[in-house]
Amino acid sequence: MSENEEQVHRPGEIVPESGIYECECGEHHRYSADVRGHRFPPLSAACTGSGWKLVISAHDS
Repeated sequence: MSENEEQVHRPGEIVPESGIYECECGEHHRYSADVRGHRFPPLSAACTGSGWKLVISAHDS
């Protein structure tokens, strides 16, 4: 697990690593961050979390 997988990134922050992110609330609201450097989107209105965490890095082999 990389350091980024443990970090929670807030909506509007720059995506540090391309990959699949999900809301840290545990409800599995997923977002594909295709390109590092984009901004994280707002969370779903139904989400009780506060940010996104990396679950699958685009660089994993």
